Amino acid sequence: MRKRATALCGAAAVAAGLLVSVPADASTGSAQRSITAATAQAVKPAWKKCGTTDYPTLQCASLKVPLDHAKPHGRQITLALSRVPHTAKKYQGPLLVNPGGPGGSGLTLAGFVASALPEAVASQYDVIGFDPRGVGASKPALDCRPGHFDPVRPDSLPSGPSVEKANLARARSFATACGEKYASVLPYVNTLSAVRDMDAIRRALGAEKINYFGYSYGTYLGAVYGKLYPERVRRLVLDSVVDPTGVWYENNLAQDVAFNDRHRAFMAWVAKYDAEYRLGTDPARIEARWYAMRAALARKPAGGTVGASELEDTFLPGGYYNGYWPYLAEAFAAYVNDKNTDPLVEAYENFAAVDAAGDNGYSVYTAVQCRDASWPRDWGRWREDNWSVYAKAPFMTWNNAWYNAPCAFWPTRSLKPVNVANGKLPPVLLFQATGDAATPYEGGATVHRLLAHSSLVVEQGGGNHGVSLSGNACLDEYLAAYLTDGTVPRGGGEADAVCPALPDPKPLSSKAASTSSRGSTLHGLLGFRG
Repeated sequence: MRKRATALCGAAAVAAGLLVSVPADASTGSAQRSITAATAQAVKPAWKKCGTTDYPTLQCASLKVPLDHAKPHGRQITLALSRVPHTAKKYQGPLLVNPGGPGGSGLTLAGFVASALPEAVASQYDVIGFDPRGVGASKPALDCRPGHFDPVRPDSLPSGPSVEKANLARARSFATACGEKYASVLPYVNTLSAVRDMDAIRRALGAEKINYFGYSYGTYLGAVYGKLYPERVRRLVLDSVVDPTGVWYENNLAQDVAFNDRHRAFMAWVAKYDAEYRLGTDPARIEARWYAMRAALARKPAGGTVGASELEDTFLPGGYYNGYWPYLAEAFAAYVNDKNTDPLVEAYENFAAVDAAGDNGYSVYTAVQCRDASWPRDWGRWREDNWSVYAKAPFMTWNNAWYNAPCAFWPTRSLKPVNVANGKLPPVLLFQATGDAATPYEGGATVHRLLAHSSLVVEQGGGNHGVSLSGNACLDEYLAAYLTDGTVPRGGGEADAVCPALPDPKPLSSKAASTSSRGSTLHGLLGFRG
């Protein structure tokens, strides 16, 4: 899954650097119990005020955890935590939140979730955010190769041997830099280690069980936690669900097809508003004009910064959140109709996925995904698979391939993904949009089948990524009911409940133009590429 995306991950077998083996289908087996029993009692966090204008009651703390949970008294690392404390007399325990990635910071998300939930619900929880190991304010924070995404990068489309060679060199150099800079850390930056960190947070909070709310990659993190610690789960909310059977190589190929569909939905939206954008009324012809713009930028980058690869980075967020469509359409129209590159450069600066992910986010993204599961080490396999997908889904296939390509050269050995199938959890609540590109619908349906007591709430016709707490009252009512007393819908079909999607946005020039302020805020926190 691409970070932020954008675009869009559990390990459980013996590998180099790990001393304790946990079977891929383990839940609370003897090996896991031995790790937990051997772990020293966590010190309670010392909370301090760190409120912001938007979230004035936010508090912050830090927590020491073992780099290697098999060696609880060995080298320690630091996790950054945040909290909005409960205020109601009825206390339902900690609610850990995660924005996905891997590599997303969860500190501000705690403030958002606490403010976006109904006050009567949020007040019953300590909403806990955290920066997973390697991320943001946690220490050490990974930054493998600063400036890796500085413009202008080689064209993502390997139209000839020299372009492919340049992109391969970038990918290999990033993997090499990570290995040289963080040799002692990389073996322990993975989903399984992050899940054990979550349980360390639980112990530090003095909670017998946790509640958990995760978006995107955070759904995989939550599902793996539930597999290893089912008796520690009180409530579990998974929004925009990762397919755990495809981590991570296959998931990225599936993502490419879904993003192409979403990009075409954007082209159809532009066609509806020809009076505003003057790009035509035929979506196919508008799409052809977009690719002509891409070809022109490959020859001459806009403002010296937006080449073909940067253009893809700029429009990729539109595949995650349609609230960006009016801004992207204006930049597109200005370039095509007026030869004005300024709006396009501004859109790149505001929306480009790599800007949001940052060097730290991308470093953690690759560290986790490349370690979590096996990736082809033969570039010939990548070349064949991606050209095959590109033939039917050209929008982001090669851009996504190069984003993940360091995994072909990653310096650590791969673990095995966790089988998250689980019949031991309490009722779990799943949210999924039918047109989600970053985590396609099949992921939600698959996890619904794998988690025996889960309920699936579907946003019919929706294409955004991260759909609860985004302004859809129907979805949010199910969330509030579940967090209030554990109520979940039960239906007779694949979905237990269906909510209609919110309408698409209007052009910025329209008096009716509006986007959900909560949706915009949430998607800024979730970011892109996973």
